[in-house]
Amino acid sequence: MPGIDESLLEAMRLPGARGALVVDWISGLALGAVGEAPGGDTEATAAETAELARLAMESGTLAPADGGSARRDREPAVDDLILTTADAYHLLRFVITTFDSTVFLYLWLDRADGNLALARIRLAEMADRLVLG
Repeated sequence: MPGIDESLLEAMRLPGARGALVVDWISGLALGAVGEAPGGDTEATAAETAELARLAMESGTLAPADGGSARRDREPAVDDLILTTADAYHLLRFVITTFDSTVFLYLWLDRADGNLALARIRLAEMADRLVLG
């Protein structure tokens, strides 16, 4: 089972990957980083994407329609976020753990070279296998 570094390196093997982070969405700190960061600042990217993650996770509007009864107790209400810009995709995938996880994987993907569907599937697989601690 891969740890943070192995998962980040796996993410960078995706076509069009420019950078990847593992971020704690409560503190806004990067737990690991590889590749580039938008604007060149990894810590700023971690803090800003953590703010998006926090808003999504705390939003009552984005809660499951059934009130969450069909989901496991520890599973987050939001699986992932996708933000598109003119030249890139930004994917945030929440990591489910046996404890109360506040971690997500972030992938910066070049829009011209990347495959959003493939990246989303692979990021979900990476999040399921990621070992924290």
